[in-house]
Amino acid sequence: MDRLEAMAILLKVADSGSFSAASRALRVPLATVSRKVAELEAHLGTRLLLRSTRRVALTDAGAAYIASARRILEEVEEAERLAAGEFEAPRGELVLTAPVLFGRLHLLPIVTEFLAAYPAINIRLLLADRNLHLIEDHVDMALRIGTLPDSRLVALRLGAMRMVVCASPALLAGRAVTRPEDLAGLPVVSFGEAPVSSWAFRQPEGGSLDLAIRPRLSVTTAEAAVWAARQGVGVTRVLHYQCAEAVREGALAILLSEHEVAPLPVHLLHAGGALPSKTRVFVDFAAGRLRQRLAAL
Repeated sequence: MDRLEAMAILLKVADSGSFSAASRALRVPLATVSRKVAELEAHLGTRLLLRSTRRVALTDAGAAYIASARRILEEVEEAERLAAGEFEAPRGELVLTAPVLFGRLHLLPIVTEFLAAYPAINIRLLLADRNLHLIEDHVDMALRIGTLPDSRLVALRLGAMRMVVCASPALLAGRAVTRPEDLAGLPVVSFGEAPVSSWAFRQPEGGSLDLAIRPRLSVTTAEAAVWAARQGVGVTRVLHYQCAEAVREGALAILLSEHEVAPLPVHLLHAGGALPSKTRVFVDFAAGRLRQRLAAL
């Protein structure tokens, strides 16, 4: 069995939605299409497609296998072009992931520019505040904010992001907040998946301080925390980009800048090795633009 040929046929069946449509698109007899897919399933020892009289659907194993097969075939095509000395435009699908709000505000505008510059590349942008696994989730590149664990992934540093405390001018009226302890009399809006009981601060003379907080409101998204803070519900602490618009508009003011903890690093991550040209050109295109956006914050 030619496994690459079988993968290509399986992809066409999945993309077209039926064996007959794949047969017509590939100009291959229907019996051959069915046999190649059956041989691949027998080789893997699992069902990849659920067949009906009109359509096919992917099993869970089929969805995972097809994502990997698509990447493998793209890498084979890339290797063949390089070996043949061809200089075709980069092509294929590029899968990216980033935090939801940062991705929408800062990565998506760069992605739209990139798509206009590279018409043969398609992008799937997965915006999620949980960290997707590059290998298991079939992701080409991830934008991460925060300290990275040791891994075999290659990390390109783009800049750093402040963690800031902010509140509405109305809430702060008549109050002087010059030390972390001055927050003790103010209501708090906490942000995070898990309950928050303290905020860490840096002391100018050295050392750190963990200030106990008792949230008046706890939310799971930064957008909700910023919105509530704008309404005067309480003081909140978020990443700088998450409140930057509200600060520019004067709806929120940043407090205790000299007590901020060390900024969090921002990286682009990829698996390393011999990168496909679609990934290389995206790194070259996006890295400088992302650095400029982070510096502007």
